[in-house]
Formats: sequence, structure tokens, C-alpha cells
Amino acid sequence: MNRRQKQVHRYCSAHSSPQSDILYELERETHLKTLAPQMMSGHLQGRLLSLLSKMLRPRRILEIGVFTGYATLCLAEGLPADGIIHAVEGNPELEYLIRKYLKKADLEDKVKLHIGDAKVISGTLDETFDLVFIDAGKRDYAFYYDLIIDKVNPGGIILADNVLWSGKVVDGATDADTQLLDAFNKKVNADERVENLILPLRDGLTVIRRKTVDSNTVDGSTVDG
Repeated sequence: MNRRQKQVHRYCSAHSSPQSDILYELERETHLKTLAPQMMSGHLQGRLLSLLSKMLRPRRILEIGVFTGYATLCLAEGLPADGIIHAVEGNPELEYLIRKYLKKADLEDKVKLHIGDAKVISGTLDETFDLVFIDAGKRDYAFYYDLIIDKVNPGGIILADNVLWSGKVVDGATDADTQLLDAFNKKVNADERVENLILPLRDGLTVIRRKTVDSNTVDGSTVDG
């Protein structure tokens, strides 16, 4: 971020609801004990995840890519009494840190942590979901989308992180990550089963809503032609 963007970011943070003490502690430990702490959702995005979860009150959440669990704790803030998060993380070295903060937040019974290949685990879960957060390998976003779209309940939300890839998607960058993320963005935008919005928050966050009516209707009324 340039100087102006950093000032705006600081202003937004200062005028947004604060993170909890547990989230602050997790943020600090993530910076101290991981090599890429920028992978964590952080304060502003975390508050958005929390607000969306509180509005949806999702009974079932799927999180693909957990890192140290910051987003998990934020998403859990909107769970109803019978709500569950299936959180899938591919790096076993992070399990100790994730479980440490699930325990601190008293979420051990609300979050089912799966350690292993998300491409395998996510497809084997016998659930339908009200909210899905995709934040794993960027080259696999289209695969995850195809894997879970039919498991998302009508009116449910899919969130995809890092879809702007440091702005490279508009720079004509030719590396594989950028090309595949750009293809994913185009794929979602062309899918008539959903409506979507890319937010320029941090590294880009796409909000995708599974439509509740047939693509030929609007609010239950037939569209001519």
C-alpha cells in the first residue's frame, strides 16, 4: 500500500468496531511465529466476516484454508446454538496454534478442524452450507468453487479472498497465480446461478450469493424474453 492507502486503512480501522482481546492475542502470536503473517485476515476483514456471519446466522460454515484461525474465530461470532464450522487446513504445523485459540475462545465444540488436503476433505463432507470462505491455494479456487457450489444452500454466501492478487489482475501479469485468479473471477461473474461483488478490501474479497430463484425470474416474477 502507498502512503495514502495506509492512512485510509488506519482511519477505517480506528473507526470500526475493535477486535476482541483473543483475536488481538492471536494476531500478535501469528506475527511472532509464522513466516507470512500477512496471510491472516486481520482486523478490518475480520470485522466484515463477523458481520456477514451475524447477519446470516449460518448453521453450517465451510472454511477452506484456515492458516492460524483468525477468520475462523470471526466467522464463529455469528453461529447459532446448533451451528458448526468445518475448518480445513492443509498445513499440519499450524494445528497446534489453531487448536490453542479455539480452546481460548471456547469453540472446540463448534469448530470441527480437518487437517489435510482440502481438495479431498471438502468433497467428502456430507453437509450443505450457508456460508463458505475460500482462502486456500489460489490456483485451486475454480476447483473449490465447482466442488462446493451445489453444497451451498439457496441464499447462501461464498466468500473468496485475495482475488485482486496485489492488483496484478489488472496489470496484465502473466504468472500462473494471477492468470488463474483472473479466470476464476470471470468464471464467477458469468455464472447465472449466483450474484457477486468484488470488494477492494485488503487484497480483494469476492462476495458470492447463491440465488434463491430460477435464473429466469426476478423476486419470483417471470422475466419476459
